Amino acid sequence: MKYDPVKKVFGDIVSRNVFLRKIFYKLLDLMFLRSWHVRKQIKKLYKRNDKLNIFDAGMGFGQYSYFMANYFPNSNIYAIDVKEEQVADCEYFFNKTGLGNRVEFKIDDLVTMKYENRFDFILSVDVMEHIHEDQTVFNNFYNALKKGGLLLVNTPSNLGGSDAEDDDDESFIEEHARNGYSKEDITSKLEKAGLKLKSFNYTYGKFGTISWRFGIKYPILMAGKSKLFILILPIYYLFTLWFVLILMWLDVKTDNKEGTGILLVAEKV
Repeated sequence: MKYDPVKKVFGDIVSRNVFLRKIFYKLLDLMFLRSWHVRKQIKKLYKRNDKLNIFDAGMGFGQYSYFMANYFPNSNIYAIDVKEEQVADCEYFFNKTGLGNRVEFKIDDLVTMKYENRFDFILSVDVMEHIHEDQTVFNNFYNALKKGGLLLVNTPSNLGGSDAEDDDDESFIEEHARNGYSKEDITSKLEKAGLKLKSFNYTYGKFGTISWRFGIKYPILMAGKSKLFILILPIYYLFTLWFVLILMWLDVKTDNKEGTGILLVAEKV
């Protein structure tokens, strides 16, 4: 049992239950350090009353669309995913919560999409590592942005991203086209697309890496060995959650010189 299958199990459980899906979103925001970094960066870039056309590029479960729909009440969000069931579940949930007028969901592919000068802000969280044709996607992001528009990308780095130490290692995350980007590689591809790098930060530094192992990796590995462990997960987190959350807070507050994650912002100039 690995990361993606476990995540899908929980996603299927909450797919048509509005209350449980809200709880699921809160748990994702609490337990996944990338959400702490992404939400902090979005708040740094924009104010609540900004009126934006936002593109959630590969929205998955829709947790970031949900965050942005609530944080930016004057904005419109366009969210896509290649998985039909994800789009259907998000449409159902957002309509039930009264946010359907702020967010439009569509089935689409980042590699073949055709949008021109449409968005002020594009969010791409843990998507680029799944796509072989990444240069094409960066080109498409450039075309989709308005002049002065911003792209925020969160993705694994090549410094142990995907929990793999080199290209020959099997990723714990699975389904990745690459285990991670170097700063030089992703910067070169952004510039080739016409985008200018505004900020580059490593996430999951020394504190974040430990928090990931104790908060996510080890529980999933143990659950894969014995279903009985799933029943005692609450007891496990009773003793470890405080420690994990402190490490996550330290990672967000630290200027990481290196890390297994990348958070960058690029601009269409």
